Amino acid sequence: MTWLSMVVSLVDMDEPTIVTDDDGIREGFAGQRMLVVPRPTADKALRHPVTGRLLVTDAGYFPHAARHGRSRPNGAAEHILLVCTGGAGWCTVDGTRYTVSRGGVVLIPADLPHAYGAAEDDPWTLWWFHFTGTDAPDLARAARTAAGGRVTHLRDPAPVASLVSQVIDALDSGLTVSAMVHASGAAWHALAHVIATGRRSPGSNLSPLERAVQHLQETTPRRTPVTALASMVGMSQSQLSSLFRTQLGVSPLQYQVQLRMARARELLDGTDLPVAAIARETGYDDQLYFSRQFNRQHGMTPTAYRTRPLDT
Repeated sequence: MTWLSMVVSLVDMDEPTIVTDDDGIREGFAGQRMLVVPRPTADKALRHPVTGRLLVTDAGYFPHAARHGRSRPNGAAEHILLVCTGGAGWCTVDGTRYTVSRGGVVLIPADLPHAYGAAEDDPWTLWWFHFTGTDAPDLARAARTAAGGRVTHLRDPAPVASLVSQVIDALDSGLTVSAMVHASGAAWHALAHVIATGRRSPGSNLSPLERAVQHLQETTPRRTPVTALASMVGMSQSQLSSLFRTQLGVSPLQYQVQLRMARARELLDGTDLPVAAIARETGYDDQLYFSRQFNRQHGMTPTAYRTRPLDT
């Protein structure tokens, strides 16, 4: 059995077709799904303002994929995301062989030689997609930076697997612009989730950034000075601030403001508390200062936010 299997080929405005081997026998794994966007259609989609930034060219789901394996001595034309939700497998990149278990995520940059496959005794269940576009290199680089290596680990792979499933469903619905944009959005969300929540290995302790974020989440709305936060996680203030900006896109103080503002929105939407009480609940003794901070974050005052028209 080869790793290649039933391929659903999506053609512009046509129904999906199933490709079989030369003998007309479908190959693959029971319950699998695999979709490939035809090259001419992918080339056209890369000229679209949205899918040109991030385009999924192949996607699939291989349950209990016994004897699954792939070797690409010259790499692939696209970046590849592999997510293991059960069993185990392996991946060789840059001459290093990694073990991939449940929750393991492998992100392989385009054009990089690699090989991967399922473990013989407990073959993995794999969700995956190939992606390209102008933003793809930055996303792949950010994922590697967050993981600290080629392989990262998710405590719970289900959210990312669900997003890959959405990618597959979108492509399976037909090759329309909206379907491909939907697939791109789900893929972006999946990659962002890996970047935000991945860690080095299944048994590793929380990273300094994870410990800092966990502390801020657990102590909101109380404000923690950056010097104290850095000391808690064994880093200098400048190192921690750089880590926040690199991986979260904001400073530690800005992240704390975001957490407090998120709590403020919950209270504005879900309670009848007056604005002064909400300010105190979110760590602001001065209601006017709270209102200015809220307006800076949301472009409206807390009162305007509470009375805004809601979509039905």
